[in-house]
Amino acid sequence: MRFVLLGGGVFASGLFVVQGQMGMPSSLPLPVLLAVAAVAGLAAWHVRRSWWPLAAVGAVAYVWLLMWPPLLVASYYAGLTLTRGRIAAYLGGCLAVCGAGAVVGRIEGGLRETLSAVPGNAGFMALAMMGLPLAAGLVVRATREAAAERAKRLEREQVMRAEQVRAQERARIAREMHDVVAHRVSLIVLHAGALEVRSGDEETAQAAALIGGIGREALANLRDVLGVLRSPAGEALRPLSPSEDALRPLPTLEDLDRLLDQSRALGIAVTRHDEGEARPVEPAVERTAYRVVQEALTNVHKHAGDAATAVRIRYGSDELEVEVRNEGPEAPGEELPGSGWGLVGLRERVELLGGTLRTSAQDGGGFLVAARIPA
Repeated sequence: MRFVLLGGGVFASGLFVVQGQMGMPSSLPLPVLLAVAAVAGLAAWHVRRSWWPLAAVGAVAYVWLLMWPPLLVASYYAGLTLTRGRIAAYLGGCLAVCGAGAVVGRIEGGLRETLSAVPGNAGFMALAMMGLPLAAGLVVRATREAAAERAKRLEREQVMRAEQVRAQERARIAREMHDVVAHRVSLIVLHAGALEVRSGDEETAQAAALIGGIGREALANLRDVLGVLRSPAGEALRPLSPSEDALRPLPTLEDLDRLLDQSRALGIAVTRHDEGEARPVEPAVERTAYRVVQEALTNVHKHAGDAATAVRIRYGSDELEVEVRNEGPEAPGEELPGSGWGLVGLRERVELLGGTLRTSAQDGGGFLVAARIPA
């Protein structure tokens, strides 16, 4: 809308100037003057895309009719957009236009000669109609650039402050996990090792060895998590190198039997059923499927005692289905503490891969955890 108003203003002021400003009536017929003013107004409306047409129209109109409004607007937009080298060239062009206007004024004589050919008046016209608008455009551009740079700097500072706060929080969480969780798990491993060595009962020694192995695996996983928390965000998200991946392999479906054996050793009757033709899937999908079974079995340990549990893995044409279903507990064991966020985090993990997680209580007291993951 403002460019429409700008075009209308250039049209009206240009027509006013050439029709008889300062007692200098034009010898041209009115339709010609209207056409020139209309072309100038149209070029001013087009200045949002390019100001060069307005500068060309302004130069011709100034030399021919001493119509200065188009050249004034063009000079302002030249200051907004031109680089330093081109500004010098533009000023040279303005001087050439003033010189051509002075020559035409000498030829026509009269008031036109006074306005455009007398050195003092010609200099004033050049300064007021070309120099000052150009300077105003340069000032406005510098102000806008400074404001934009200030906004970018503030945005960068905000991002840096947010990153610093996140890094501090990650370091605090890592310290708490190391000082509390890692210490407690280390004590469990040590006591399990002592019990394995000192126990004269073979079944007790095997159970102690199993507890120690699970504890050491938990410590290894905890070290990985602490490393991610303490590293910068960019390093935390980088892929593992082949050497690192070989040293710390992430669990996949190939490790599922070992996970089930650990639950069986604790007295839970766990069965596994695979359906469909087994085939390689993305590592992220396999890890997520493993975590689904792991979390479901953890909940069985915590809430269902020694309830029989069935694990089903089905390979579909374009998805992997994981289902863990346990029967109602006949004699629930001690209720173990938990964070209450296991299934919430599991759902987020599945949904990040475009899958769905379904959890529901079953008739008879059992519970179902089922996930469908695109593969």
